[in-house]
Amino acid sequence: MYSFRQLEYQVILELSEYFPVILLCRVTGIPRSSFYNWKRSIFEPSKRARDFAGNIMLFMEYHKKYPSHGYRWLNAKIRLDTGIVHSDPYAYKCCRAAGIKSRTKHYRYKKPGNPYRLFPNLLLAGLPAYAPMQYIASDMTAFCFKGTYYELTLYMDLWNNEIVSHALSSRRGDRMTYINGLEGLIKTREKETEWQTILHSDQGAVYASKKYNDILRLHHIGHSMSRAGTPTDNAAMEAINGWLKSELFTDFHVTGKESIEREIEEYIKFFNEERPAYALGYMTPKQYREAYSGNGNSKRKK
Repeated sequence: MYSFRQLEYQVILELSEYFPVILLCRVTGIPRSSFYNWKRSIFEPSKRARDFAGNIMLFMEYHKKYPSHGYRWLNAKIRLDTGIVHSDPYAYKCCRAAGIKSRTKHYRYKKPGNPYRLFPNLLLAGLPAYAPMQYIASDMTAFCFKGTYYELTLYMDLWNNEIVSHALSSRRGDRMTYINGLEGLIKTREKETEWQTILHSDQGAVYASKKYNDILRLHHIGHSMSRAGTPTDNAAMEAINGWLKSELFTDFHVTGKESIEREIEEYIKFFNEERPAYALGYMTPKQYREAYSGNGNSKRKK
């Protein structure tokens, strides 16, 4: 949007074909030097102005691909992909100039529910995660695609927010998504045996079932549960469920040209290896894990 002064400059420029600039400036009360400086900035922009315009286009390109994210995440993604480093205030300036805003739903806080029924909420103790596979969060999220209902069960390592296992089913209430995902988690866990693993979930019927907990005990995995009706007790998993559905259909534009299973696989690969995370200092989960291994901590003992 032009300011009033810029509009005056524009009028003088258009009328300069018919009247002398000195006369137009005298009538409008604008110094000729100011008009010519403005004209030079339009037709001969400085390097700084050209760079700013180029960066605006870059942010617009990334926003078109990832519309569910704001300027900080876009800035981190550009830095990850291209190596171009901008400060967050500069990124905000570029996004504001381009009219870029994230398309993300915001959820209201809910009051905590009743205490645990079967297992204590071990995450409320606030114990930090020092290494991979210490604390795993799990949840099921559902979505519809082309008239088909799907249930996706995820297992995420709270140490670096990496999705370590998942299972998908088109059958409503399919208990095997939980079991299959758990089996994938156990296979991954076999590579990280020096820490006691705690699995955190809600109080869903499958998580509370005897068969599910027998598998956990067999593999020496502890169980932690959120309070009833308190999704904020498993906030990290709830956030991931929200981001996943938002990014799948807003950013990735799932088309169905490939099987939905394949597209979920591709998204989870992107999530683990290419998606910068604010909680990790805008590193990807894979980068965070590799940095940990590179520091010689992969063999850390209890």
